[in-house]
Amino acid sequence: MFSAASATVSSSTETPDAPRRRGITRLAASVVASGLVMAGALVGAGSAVADEATHHQGGASAVLDGLKTYDRAVLHTNGKNQQLPAGVFEMTVDGGGKLKTYCIDIHNPTQDQAKYLETPWGQTSLGGNKNAGKIRWILEHSYPQIDDLAALAKQADSGPLTEKTAAAGTQVAIWRYSDDANVEATDKAAEKLADWLEKNAANQDEPKASLALDPAAVSGKSGERLGPITVHTNAGQVSVTPPADAASGVKVTDKNGQPLTSAANGAQLYFDVPAGTADGSASLTVQATTSVPVGRAFAGVTKSQTMILAGSSESTVSATAGANWAKKGAIPAVSAEKNCSKGGVDVTTANKGDEAFTYELAGKKYTVEAGKSETVTVPVAEDQAYDITVTGPEGFSKTFKGVLDCKTSGSTTGGGHETQTESEQPAPATSGGSAGATGSTGDLAETGGSSATPVIAGVAIALVVVGGGAVFLLRKRKAQPSAQ
Repeated sequence: MFSAASATVSSSTETPDAPRRRGITRLAASVVASGLVMAGALVGAGSAVADEATHHQGGASAVLDGLKTYDRAVLHTNGKNQQLPAGVFEMTVDGGGKLKTYCIDIHNPTQDQAKYLETPWGQTSLGGNKNAGKIRWILEHSYPQIDDLAALAKQADSGPLTEKTAAAGTQVAIWRYSDDANVEATDKAAEKLADWLEKNAANQDEPKASLALDPAAVSGKSGERLGPITVHTNAGQVSVTPPADAASGVKVTDKNGQPLTSAANGAQLYFDVPAGTADGSASLTVQATTSVPVGRAFAGVTKSQTMILAGSSESTVSATAGANWAKKGAIPAVSAEKNCSKGGVDVTTANKGDEAFTYELAGKKYTVEAGKSETVTVPVAEDQAYDITVTGPEGFSKTFKGVLDCKTSGSTTGGGHETQTESEQPAPATSGGSAGATGSTGDLAETGGSSATPVIAGVAIALVVVGGGAVFLLRKRKAQPSAQ
């Protein structure tokens, strides 16, 4: 039974280099087989490690490989001209797959081997950009989606294009809408392509997530089906293997209590917890293999320039949800997500118990009545790492970590672009890991490499996969319950 909880919030005010030294914590696990997999982590009650989460609403997670196909561009800002590379990045997806992306934050450098997560537009600078839909149009009408370069050149009346110049022209057009940048390609054909793309771009809707679960946390009494948790995916039919821990009695079912053997977009999942089951919690991870939709945003787990997807192979995607149950008392389900419009992180607490749930957040107490839910926005500074932990009696613990990156770097000063001199300014845009690089020209395009490699460590969540199917392990509370 949960009676009360306190919450502590830490929003980092470290130097800009500090977040990338912090490394990466607990990300979505990789998958070894196509289809949908469910897994639960067997962890002792009250474990803080078990309840830490980097915000991820679901989809692909990947590591940046660097700038691969590019040419040159010139950025005009504050009376200065700066050469920079412009083109396509590549990423390797956890569990398999490759992604091609363009930059949508021209002044923000990348980090070598940075970890990226598929992210809704509203949690990036695209959420407040009225031209975000035009960027998606550009992606769908240019390289690499259009790989017939002769046809593309004819349509744009640009003159002959190569992969490098087509990539550069596409990136330049994107920057004009993502950053309102005064930028042009150095190659004449690439510049004509950029002009044509900019002129013809039309707003399109944000693409749907490759895979997501809604909500990310549920709760209720033992003897009930806890849910529903709705599957949102662009994948086709996916498989669900029954829980391996059959002795626990907890199953993943449909609304009628029938164990799921397959699922598709729109399917609703439930934790079926038999009456008399000891108070406890469990989590599941759903996974599939699919192509991530063009136009999906990718945000860095640490501070690194935001990307937008230009192309995807068949790739592993995943999403996670959890459940709490108890016989009586307050039974909270706590989740969180970035809220760029409010400049913070929304912490949502739902209480499906039969007693009020009282907790403290950012120095203030809140009470969620039985059967109710509420959301509290915790302010976080732009570009800052945050660490929000909800703790309470009986081992209650839930932690959320991430970086709030809701604006392009040029917009953080209240409009226009950064006013750093060339010797002070990190090489912007697609320099393939240029963090910390300096120089009189700010041009690192030749190698796509970095003059300073930050320490970034990725720690993956391990999955137990049986027969290409799913493993679901029930976490039982000992003397104290753990939070979800």
